[in-house]
Amino acid sequence: MGPYIDPFMEPGVLVRHPGQPDWGIGQVQSVAGGKVTVNFEQAGKQVIDASVVRLDFVGDDPRAT
Repeated sequence: MGPYIDPFMEPGVLVRHPGQPDWGIGQVQSVAGGKVTVNFEQAGKQVIDASVVRLDFVGDDPRAT
């Protein structure tokens, strides 16, 4: 069984990195395997290991609907 990836984590979704609040809001660019590529306002493109970091959704949480 591979790493858990939130099924709503998909390109276009806006997120924040809980451990890096100064990075600002990021937009998910791609999800591949356990890696999520996010383009952050202040930190540029970052590859996040989703098995280590759980990104926080910005705005309406898509899981709430």
